[in-house]
Amino acid sequence: MDALYTAVATATHGREGRTVSNDGKIDLALSLPVAMGGDGQGTNPEQLFAAGYAACFGSALGLVGRQAKVDVSDAAVTAEVGIGKQGEGFALAVTLRVELPDGLDEATGRKLVEQAHQVCPYSHATRGNIPVDLVIE
Repeated sequence: MDALYTAVATATHGREGRTVSNDGKIDLALSLPVAMGGDGQGTNPEQLFAAGYAACFGSALGLVGRQAKVDVSDAAVTAEVGIGKQGEGFALAVTLRVELPDGLDEATGRKLVEQAHQVCPYSHATRGNIPVDLVIE
């Protein structure tokens, strides 16, 4: 692959530290969520992954919509990223909730969502590695 763009960020002190992008546009305190025993005062890797996946999937949906000449510009994607114990370590699971624009029939919407799942880079990265459920709302 020839990268068109490379994002760079550095995290220090793990889940109880800070993450900063090389251009300074991201500079965030990190903390464990309350559900995992933390104070929840900062963001966490799962929130950052959810935000990135939702945005990327929304762009992929826009691409396949334009190719199909279907306006999905008002669609909204919510990514839920769960983390839990698996064996000796931890694992992730994702649910992508796609709210399609009013007036778009369910069959067309489902087809576009499934096509977006095939072209989205986050979907490529997760495929076969973690479960990703697609929910159309």
